Amino acid sequence: MRAVVQRVSEASVTVNTEITGKIGPGLLVLLGVHRDDGENEVKWLVDKIIHLRIFEDEAEKMNLSLLDTGGAMLIVSQFTLYGDCRKGRRPGYSTAAPPDKADALYQQFINEVKKRNVTAACGKFQAHMAVNLVNDGPVTLLLDSSKHF
Repeated sequence: MRAVVQRVSEASVTVNTEITGKIGPGLLVLLGVHRDDGENEVKWLVDKIIHLRIFEDEAEKMNLSLLDTGGAMLIVSQFTLYGDCRKGRRPGYSTAAPPDKADALYQQFINEVKKRNVTAACGKFQAHMAVNLVNDGPVTLLLDSSKHF
């Protein structure tokens, strides 16, 4: 799994004219699922993200996690994180999970976040979405479970 994690003061996702997810301070997570991903990758990535110490403490040092701050997470599926741009001019997506598998692991990711007592909002799988955010910092990180396993 790949994730682009952005610390935000607020974020929302809209499908057509309906806001499907909205948070205040917390993290926006753009989530891509690899064809070989499974439950281990979901649990590892959720654990990594919620414990990242990327929020400022009273001394303005990044020492606090999402759990420490009580922030929320907005999770948006993003298969294009597995776009391979090495050849030609059009990205290839052969390493991205097929839609059924990707949706199942995306839903599992959301459920795992909620199990950890984090407020979670989300987009709509396979929909055209408009994501609005105010990046706080800015703080943006790239995580890839394949670099761990």
